[in-house]
Amino acid sequence: MQKSTRIAVVGATGRVGRHVARVLEERDHQVVPISRSSGVDVVTGEGLAEALNGVEVIIDVSSTPSPEQAAATEFFTTTARNLHQAGHKTGVRRMVVVSIIGIDGSTTGYNAAKLAHEKAALAGPLPTRIVRAAQFHEFVEQLVGWGTQGEVAYVPNMRTQLVAARTVAEKLVEVATDADPAPTGAPYPEIAGPRAENLADAARLLAARRGSPSRIEEVSDPANPDRDLFENGGLLPGPHATLAGPTYADWLDQPTP
Repeated sequence: MQKSTRIAVVGATGRVGRHVARVLEERDHQVVPISRSSGVDVVTGEGLAEALNGVEVIIDVSSTPSPEQAAATEFFTTTARNLHQAGHKTGVRRMVVVSIIGIDGSTTGYNAAKLAHEKAALAGPLPTRIVRAAQFHEFVEQLVGWGTQGEVAYVPNMRTQLVAARTVAEKLVEVATDADPAPTGAPYPEIAGPRAENLADAARLLAARRGSPSRIEEVSDPANPDRDLFENGGLLPGPHATLAGPTYADWLDQPTP
């Protein structure tokens, strides 16, 4: 695809979106930020068609305001439907959507909502590519915050291959600007960090760097139907995945992670 392509980034102010926008600008593409702060609401569709006028590719890295399954599913499926409708009307050529590695067997929670998102994104008129990513480095701090009670943070037992949001953004831009994209369908492109890690160990590294909380405790929820998926490597990348650094420890040592 030629330089100076006009590309819309849905969720441009978010954790991954700001990196996507930056990578696109570094590579001389025209970025159209799609977010409420830019006056566009992908849920109601307000301002969407106007924003997509002249856009060739959409990169959707939007995130739901709620991790609860029903609310997240409604957000993602509505967003996908609106992007397809407005994009088809305005002549968008294709769409790239970020998702999560290993969610095929998910039955509950946010991962199940993302699985519904994938299906909705692939069901519309725009040719769409799914890119699955491992959990972000930034995700560790969020989970520690959610699980902190006093001086102890309770972190779920999870094996993952943590990856930097910037690294995910680079992969999304690579797929979005590929002049000869592969046909849509599984196995989806995957992007993950250089090595498998235990989430609690990563949380302990974070706590040691920050000085709090004083203790990390790994917990397992027997009532979670997706527990085996989380704990036994179901979220690890497949053999076709792109693996790229930095490691979580190296990322923490960077000046402004």
